[in-house]
Amino acid sequence: MEKQNVPELFGSNVFDDREMRSRLSAKVYSSLRKTIDENVKLESDVAEAVAQQMKEWAIEKGATHFTHWFQPLTGVTAEKHDSFISPSPDGGVIMEFSGKELIKGEPDASSFPSGGLRATFEARGYTAWDPTSYAFIKDHTLCIPTAFCSYAGDALDKKTPLLRSMQALNRQAKRILKLFGKEVKYVRTSVGPEQEYFLIDKEMFEKRPDLVYTGRTLFGAMPPKGQELDDHYFGVIKPRVTAFMEDLNQELWKLGILAKTEHNEVAPAQHELAPIFSTTNVATDTNQLTMEIMQRVARKHDMVCLLHEKPFAGVNGSGKHNNWSMATDNGTNLLSPGETPYDNAQFLLFLCAVIQAVDDYQDLIRLSVATAGNDHRLGANEAPPAIISVFLGDELSAILDAIKNDTPYEGKEKEIMKLGVHALPRFSKDTTDRNRTSPFAFTGNKFELRSLGSSNSIACCNIMLNAAVAESLKQYADRLEGVANFEDELHDLIKETIKKHERIIFNGNGYSDEWVKEATTVRGLSNLKTTADAMPHLLDQKNVDMLIAHKVFTETELHSRCEIMLENYCKTVNIEGHTMVDMVRKNYLPAIENNLYSFAKTVSLMKSVSDKVKCQYEIKTMERLSELTDSILESVESLESALEELKSYDDIIKTSEAVRDNVITKMDKLRSFVDEAEMLSSEKCWPFPSYGKLLFSVY
Repeated sequence: MEKQNVPELFGSNVFDDREMRSRLSAKVYSSLRKTIDENVKLESDVAEAVAQQMKEWAIEKGATHFTHWFQPLTGVTAEKHDSFISPSPDGGVIMEFSGKELIKGEPDASSFPSGGLRATFEARGYTAWDPTSYAFIKDHTLCIPTAFCSYAGDALDKKTPLLRSMQALNRQAKRILKLFGKEVKYVRTSVGPEQEYFLIDKEMFEKRPDLVYTGRTLFGAMPPKGQELDDHYFGVIKPRVTAFMEDLNQELWKLGILAKTEHNEVAPAQHELAPIFSTTNVATDTNQLTMEIMQRVARKHDMVCLLHEKPFAGVNGSGKHNNWSMATDNGTNLLSPGETPYDNAQFLLFLCAVIQAVDDYQDLIRLSVATAGNDHRLGANEAPPAIISVFLGDELSAILDAIKNDTPYEGKEKEIMKLGVHALPRFSKDTTDRNRTSPFAFTGNKFELRSLGSSNSIACCNIMLNAAVAESLKQYADRLEGVANFEDELHDLIKETIKKHERIIFNGNGYSDEWVKEATTVRGLSNLKTTADAMPHLLDQKNVDMLIAHKVFTETELHSRCEIMLENYCKTVNIEGHTMVDMVRKNYLPAIENNLYSFAKTVSLMKSVSDKVKCQYEIKTMERLSELTDSILESVESLESALEELKSYDDIIKTSEAVRDNVITKMDKLRSFVDEAEMLSSEKCWPFPSYGKLLFSVY
């Protein structure tokens, strides 16, 4: 790909503020900005003017079609393309695009997950333009970010509840700021999602049915080398991967995606891309685009980008760190402690709101990242545990302790790092270290939710986080508004909140067995290990009441989402189980049988030459492979029975519990036998590429 000047390239395929300001009249532009910035209703004449200029810009860029680009509950994006052409009286065509077409679309909603929100025959759905997220061009198509709802107005997507949650937090945060004498236009949450992924050779990928069907390897023995030496982490990026990253950056920058940091991750063949922060709904859109473009660019380089949370057993899986903060329209970060956080009452109140939110709604935070894929990571000593806790670090923890106990806080002076070499610069040491085992960590002026899986939409966790924090802020505003002595009441509120919710604060090793025991038995924190454990809590009354009160979901939408997410969990594992059965019966058992035949033939031939030949290797290996063959057959039959039994359940919660307790355990047992057989078999007789080839072939 020909490289271009980055400032000129950046956003060149986006109808962003620069384009709008230059193409729209001052009146139209001002009205649109009010809609974007202040949530003011969009007027039809403004939409018409925007549509005309958007169309002209898109055609200049070579676009021939437009689409309402949306995010249904499938976990991926959706689009239906319409051309700009309309017939003209002379038999030709004209290029048209109206304000109505910009604002509203009508994709068929019949085959998208609805969780019972509509009957199958009720096919009509609507998409509505989200003017706060810029339109862009992809593959000669103008893509218009939209929300997606049913004919009855129920949200069928992830964007609509996200926008609602942002609106709820904005409303309550402005109430709090007003108490501090600050009038702002809006408070928005912003996010910077760090995206991890694997790159493997395309030829190897296509030889693995499990990767093709499920995105992860369902079988595979570990190679002699994995990630033990930590030599891949931040190591030199190999030329083939560098070429991929360069092309990826070019494509992302064209779409205005602020891709900034890239490096090798811990596991072999694993990498990471991190963007600069952007408003949460925009960050959600761009992260979905990033995952799509990663996969497309990888194919151009004869590689495949794997976004599954655990594509390989025995090495680290991939997550997505969700860096979350709140800021006003004038750029003030509400989670910035300042130089003296102890004296910053506004910061402390917003900090307490987040701490309380995570404690009160730890189950919502957990279930927002729950998927079949992510269940393989959480608590596996490579990702945060399933137990949700908050890491604050030494300084903030000491400040909160001082407030709780009404004792003076002795501020910690900045310590200068001395490295023992005169030529090296000296610099100030941070007041606290990082805790990579914490699921929700304060990292200076933001919180980092580290539990998110690599393939997940970031919408779900941000919906729950925004809503929970909005609820904390509402409680504070209700209490503080109109009090006689604001400062005294504020002090008492912060002190009470710290005492009530300090159980969620933990700065230690989240991987330790001691923490699990302390968290669950002493502190009373929840430990929802799997999706089947976590998802039903979406319908706990306290959660339903809060999410409805802030108008983030309706009750019917909540019931539908619980059903959809559990169905997705069950269907995912069901596909994996059937893939295992297919591979074992069609490939693994025949391969082992051929290997046994080869051994038997060799032993027979060798002993016919001399009865003194012992053939210990051949006989011992043959005996163990024969035993494994019987075990594999028994296990695959048991798995088939468990998969068939799932059809007998008519309740999705019971089905998910059967998947968790019966199907997955049988899958694990079957895998253990096949992987042992792989270690005893010759490479030439084994039907699929090994882990060694998959993990190291790109390099």
